[in-house]
Amino acid sequence: MAIHYPNGGLFTTKNSASKKSRANNTIYGKRGMSLEDEINESNKYYLSAGIAVIHKKPTPIQIVDVYYPKRSAAVIKKAYFKQASTTDYNGVYRGHYLDFEAKETKNKTSFPLSNFHAHQIKHMKACQDQAGICFMIVKFVTTDQVFLMPADILFDYWDAQATGRKSIPKAVIERDGFEIDYALQPRIPYLKYVDLLLEK
Repeated sequence: MAIHYPNGGLFTTKNSASKKSRANNTIYGKRGMSLEDEINESNKYYLSAGIAVIHKKPTPIQIVDVYYPKRSAAVIKKAYFKQASTTDYNGVYRGHYLDFEAKETKNKTSFPLSNFHAHQIKHMKACQDQAGICFMIVKFVTTDQVFLMPADILFDYWDAQATGRKSIPKAVIERDGFEIDYALQPRIPYLKYVDLLLEK
């Protein structure tokens, strides 16, 4: 199956695309960027190209102490989070509400569930109940691999924590998620894989 994009690109499903040599798809510029920076840059491209409107959510804080060294300047000396945050990103793509979290790990063989919080799981489940599209973008820092992981994988492992499992095996993410190859514009072309979620 092939999917065509406004910029003329062509994407095939992971069964054929994931077999490509990673050496042929490596983008050497801008190494060392955080996953958040890479996604923010990608979202700017999607916005400027008229493809999607997706933003990082600001974390609400309560300021309790401000120092004014002069009238035209203020320095926040003390603040705290007003409420638990939900997820990192949300927006609209092709008429669908997207809500997702971005996480990194230095683990080589699994993704720890400790990277997530109960209120985030509750929020994503509520979004999916309203037909929203929820997922995670996870990065294995050691191998420099990035995956789009459907939220249902996270839900299954989160709900099964009572059995003793405290992480999601990387093999499961590779099998049931989508490995994202770095590109130039956008750097992380994750919406290509969102299209596959929308087809389900």
